[in-house]
Amino acid sequence: MRNLGEAAERCVSQHRSCLRASFTESAPEKVPFLALAEKGSPWPTGHRFADRTRAKHAAVHALLAAGHSRRSVQRQLGMTYRTVQRLADAARPEDLFQGQWQNRQTKLDDFKPYLQERWAEGCTNAWNLWGEIKTHGYTGGYGAVRAYLQPFRTSPTAPAARPPSPRTVTGWILTHPDTLPESEYLKLKSVLADCPELDALTGHVRAFGKMLTQLQGDQLPQWIGAVRADDLPSLHTFVNGLERDLAAVTACLTLPRNSGIVEGHVNRIKMIKRQMYGRAGFGLLRKRVLLA
Repeated sequence: MRNLGEAAERCVSQHRSCLRASFTESAPEKVPFLALAEKGSPWPTGHRFADRTRAKHAAVHALLAAGHSRRSVQRQLGMTYRTVQRLADAARPEDLFQGQWQNRQTKLDDFKPYLQERWAEGCTNAWNLWGEIKTHGYTGGYGAVRAYLQPFRTSPTAPAARPPSPRTVTGWILTHPDTLPESEYLKLKSVLADCPELDALTGHVRAFGKMLTQLQGDQLPQWIGAVRADDLPSLHTFVNGLERDLAAVTACLTLPRNSGIVEGHVNRIKMIKRQMYGRAGFGLLRKRVLLA
């Protein structure tokens, strides 16, 4: 069964691409560029006027919530009473965004489609992008490019799902379906649905496990023929080894008796022999085994 497990793992490794196809790392779900642009305009984050208005609005409302009067807020913040009144009456700082700077054309407007295209291609270094658009005629500063790209960096992303390793999938295949956890069973089902070879491998492994546990050695020739019919080179190698000792394997899968106790004693004798580092002869080994 151990040899079968090693052959199954080699087979799964040969079909590693099926694992990547079943568990493709989900691409981050980013807000579309136009939605981000609309969200940031005409009051973009990073704009000096917008940020200053937001900071003043937050400071005024914090003092008012603490119980200070508007005159007290005026004195503490050094503002005119009219400014404090406008900030206090506004429920949101966006209500105060008025002025020509809101929709004013900038030097960067003509280069935004290029920046969006390069960002989609994977170039997310603002300094490099600034250098690229400078070669296309942009005369503005680096800060404007960095501020424009900032919302793209902070857009929400979905967690990525990593594909399982071949050893993990092999463990799922070697585990009895009734004892496999529901989550792992669903993952294995997803893998087998996308890979007919691994589906066939799973069937062969489970059929062999049934022969082994229920002593159905008479079905071994049919099992070998079914394995030969599928394109599974690793299992073919395993079958070649079975056929070289077919009589013993058939007896193992048929009779209730086995040589497990004998193999255990052989391993114990080998361990004792290795403890002597090969310096003692058979006589000492015999005494150590019999008189232990």
